[in-house]
Amino acid sequence: MDTVADTLDDFAAALRHGRGMSENTIRAYLGDVRDLDRFLAARGGDAAASSPVTGLSVEAIRAWVWEGSARGLARSTQARRIASVRMYTHWLRDRGVLDSDPVARIATPRQGSSLPRVHSRATMARLLDAAAAQAAEGDPVLLRNWAMLEMLYATAMRVSELTGLDLSSVDLDTCLVRIWGKGGKERIVPFGTPARRALREYLHRGRPAFPRIDTEPALFLNRHGKRIGPRAVYEVVRDALAATPGARQAGPHSFRHAAATHLLDGGSDLRSVQEMLGHASIGTTQIYTHVSLERISETFRQAHPRA
Repeated sequence: MDTVADTLDDFAAALRHGRGMSENTIRAYLGDVRDLDRFLAARGGDAAASSPVTGLSVEAIRAWVWEGSARGLARSTQARRIASVRMYTHWLRDRGVLDSDPVARIATPRQGSSLPRVHSRATMARLLDAAAAQAAEGDPVLLRNWAMLEMLYATAMRVSELTGLDLSSVDLDTCLVRIWGKGGKERIVPFGTPARRALREYLHRGRPAFPRIDTEPALFLNRHGKRIGPRAVYEVVRDALAATPGARQAGPHSFRHAAATHLLDGGSDLRSVQEMLGHASIGTTQIYTHVSLERISETFRQAHPRA
């Protein structure tokens, strides 16, 4: 009898090739299924002793969800966990392993409507000016960091999209970058003069100092001359924000939030921002309209004598 672990490679392949999911999304789905597997094993009992797939039940999954709530997991996290397991059990049912889908009767918790907190234009300007000043010393790593920060903000790309860029992805003459997004979808995004300047400096003075540059196609490299990973980019963003007065701690995705909001603040239409972000639905992009309206409302409340 198959165990949960026995099925994960095939499940990952189905997500990758059947649904075109990104590697980060697949990794999150597999992690949630493994967490359920560990919970069932720890729960004990004949059915869970070897974690057989057929031991999955509505009661067991509800207990797992309750355990997550008891640990204080956010609603958004719980919603993702249930979505992961729902995808898994639905896949098992389609394969004929399960007669019915035990997650079909489990409700997904409603998520709050909190808006993303966005770095101000002044904060982003201070951060990027500081990165440029540090890179002026010519250190290859600082040149790379400056270019990555500029590109994250200029293009509003995801960190996985940034680390996936190759040398051939960028055209400095036209200031365009080819991005491969979620589901393997390609989009072309423009970037501005500051990002082009940072990229040019990195490509001329920074990247040639890294090892393996003749064999590695990646645009951004780590100290060993290999493609840089998301964790390293997180550290670069974290350190840059920590050194910027008034900035709050956040990850690279906060640059995406800032870019989208600042585009709308500057008069860009929603459809163009949707295409730039690579959102499948314009409804996902509309959250940034709410952010912009909230900022306008806050300014009104603080400044208008009749607010």
